[in-house]
This record gives sequence, structure tokens and C-alpha cells, in this order.
Amino acid sequence: MLGLVNGIPQKSWSIDHAFHHRNNGNWEIYKGPIDFISLEDYNHLSKREQLFYRLSRNWIMLFPGGFYYLVLKPRLGLLIIILNFSNDLVKEAFIKLKKRKFSELLAIKSRVKPPFSDYGDNFSELFELITNNVIVITGWMFMSKWLGIVFFLLFYSLVSTLSAAILICIFFVQHNYKNAYAKNTKNWDILEGAILGSSNLNIPNLLNWFLADISFHSIHHLSEGIPNYNLIACHNANSHSLKQSKFLKLSDFPNCFKYIIWDNKNERLISIS
Repeated sequence: MLGLVNGIPQKSWSIDHAFHHRNNGNWEIYKGPIDFISLEDYNHLSKREQLFYRLSRNWIMLFPGGFYYLVLKPRLGLLIIILNFSNDLVKEAFIKLKKRKFSELLAIKSRVKPPFSDYGDNFSELFELITNNVIVITGWMFMSKWLGIVFFLLFYSLVSTLSAAILICIFFVQHNYKNAYAKNTKNWDILEGAILGSSNLNIPNLLNWFLADISFHSIHHLSEGIPNYNLIACHNANSHSLKQSKFLKLSDFPNCFKYIIWDNKNERLISIS
């Protein structure tokens, strides 16, 4: 239900979230929230490619990136599936015409085959993607007719962009910061990744309420089954095990966006001068 309200297919999101939890801190497998590259790979890029990499991971990209993630990506995911399926049908029909197998034109062998763009490896995820798009786009049409298309699209775009940018920012700083845990597969440990590879946020109570206590992120990584309303209590009860976990203030956030390269030899996140 919340996936429909937020416009994001929940099943695909939950699979990505589980992958993140299984590999957090292993930068050889999980490349972080905005797909970082290693220092070695960065040095092999051309000057133009390096510039594009830096610009595309600048904090200002939170806003277009947020709009893309929340509004466009689920719609484009379905569009890509439709286009790929149509392309397969045309290719199959062309081959049959070329071989003069006219009687087989209606015997379509092409099927929608997984993986489905960025949204799923099975048909249950595809069904959810289709359902999500139908309901969300129907909601857009209804609200546009009720409030006026210009007002609705402007208001919806603004709210979606800002809310997604804030949430992506929070997710980013909770995993990318100075001295964050950044190991390769050989030296990675899942418990250390949970405690040392995720930061907690020392922010005003009101902001923490809006974030549903996810500010207490290390305990969330230790046990993702803890409901959000119990995160603070569980964090306090296990504070003896979380002494090494990082706490960030709001004033620390800008500094986090400097660390956009993984130094794979020294196993740490570094900034680009």
C-alpha cells in the first residue's frame, strides 16, 4: 500500500534494500547509494569523464536525481520493458517473413523475459510494476482534473523532488562519511559493516520524528526487522556494542559529499581535490 502511495514498486525496492544490508561496507560488491567507482578506475577515465563523474555526484544532483528516482524511474522501467518486448516481436516477425514462414506469424514465441530493466527478475515483480504504474498514473489523471493539470504537476513535482532529495541525502550521509568502513570482499565483515559502515544522526527530535527514527541507523543494520518505533530503545539497550558507531550532526552533512571515490588499495573513501 505504501509503495502505491509513494509511487515506488515495493517488492523491487525491498530486494535492493536487502542487498544493501547484506553487503554494506563491502565496496567491491556494493558501490554505495550513487554507484561509486574505485580510485584505480577513476584514474583510467579521461579528463572529460572524470569531470562528468564529479559533476554527476555533486550534492546539487540530489534534486534532479530525486525527481528521477521517485517519479520517472518506475515509469521508464515499464516503458523499457514494453519497448524491448515490441522489439523482440518485430525481430521475430521479420525473421519469419524473410524465411517465408507466413503460417507461423501468429505463433509468437517471444515473451516478456526477465530481467525486467531495473525492476525485477521475476513475473511477480513485473506484475507489481504494472499495477503500480496503472494506479499512480490514474491518480495523476484524477488529481490533474480535480486541481488543474498545471497546478497539480507543479505542486507534485516540487514536493516529490524535495522529499526524495531529502531522503537520498539522509541515506547518503548514513553510509558515506570520513573514515567510513570501506573494505573489499576479503577483509569485509558483516557486523563491522553494520556498526562502522553506517552513521547515526544527532539531529533535532522533530526532524528525527519525520524520519521515523531511522537516524539510529547502526542498530537498523544489525537487525533490519526492528520496527522503527523501537529503534531508539534498541539502540540504547545495545549502546555498549555501538560505542564505535559514528554520530553525525547536521553541520557534518556537507563534508560527507566530498567522499565519492573508493580507494580500493587502502580500503577507505576519499575526496577528490
